[in-house]
Amino acid sequence: MKPIGNPGNPVEETIEDVIRAAPLFRGGQGMLYGPVSGGISNENWRVRAADGAGDWFVKVPGNGTEMFIDRVAAFDASRKAAEAGLGPRVYDDLAERGIEINDFLPEHRPSTHSDFADPVKRQAAIAAYRRMHALPRLHLTKTIFDMIDEHQAQVAQLDAPRFRDQDWIMLNEAMAREALLASGLDLVPSFNDPMPGNFMIGPDGAIMLIDYEYSSMNDRCYDLGIWFGEMFFTPRQEAELIEEYFGAVRPEIVSRVTVHKALADVKWALWSMVQLRVSRLEFDFHKYGMWKLMRFRHITGHPDWPNHLRRV
Repeated sequence: MKPIGNPGNPVEETIEDVIRAAPLFRGGQGMLYGPVSGGISNENWRVRAADGAGDWFVKVPGNGTEMFIDRVAAFDASRKAAEAGLGPRVYDDLAERGIEINDFLPEHRPSTHSDFADPVKRQAAIAAYRRMHALPRLHLTKTIFDMIDEHQAQVAQLDAPRFRDQDWIMLNEAMAREALLASGLDLVPSFNDPMPGNFMIGPDGAIMLIDYEYSSMNDRCYDLGIWFGEMFFTPRQEAELIEEYFGAVRPEIVSRVTVHKALADVKWALWSMVQLRVSRLEFDFHKYGMWKLMRFRHITGHPDWPNHLRRV
């Protein structure tokens, strides 16, 4: 970590400006900072007082993220999670600039995909999801279909790359949309962003969630489906988690989770095409999007896909 006063690049100039502007950081006097790796939307930093008076996590909105992140809604979700003990404390110093400051969690560590090979950690994550879904109603309602529509409009606006088989992909998306809307959506406060690093494992094995900027009222099966997809769970592991959450493994629930898992891949593939045009982070968004589409094709190309659509 380094003291402010000698930024080495424009990104460091930005965080030094933030440190000087936030009353919490005493004008930058005696503050040290360093990057926090792992995010692919924002510029993330650890800021620490050299005298030990405080240790914080600072999220500076990434370039172009205002296109799909409602910072007022993000703060609302973060505060409600903090009040429930599910997330870290939130400070309002620079909320009007969309900059979120939280307590750093030095005794917690971000999870990895391999952590969730452990059934105990999977159970801890399901417990965190139950707490998330029991939060008070969130400020923003944004379903998976709202997200997909938003990103499609942005791709067109930015003249971003299209998928080779985009018409076929969106035909399957439309069939899934029709099936789910006909059955009705089960809206709950949803996390919507289960990257492994957003699950913080404590010394006792309990999990806290961080990074609520994509959170909204959404279907609970989307929240579970996107997590299942992100962690590459086997069908057996998925069935165990569905039973733990719902109390039983019913075919219609398995289908709802599977269909939402496929829709999540469409959403994030479109998102990656938008990021290709607007982000200044060093990340291969094209590869990320193509990986999501490969999994979508696998799910929708399976002989069970029509059965899932009928059962939801």
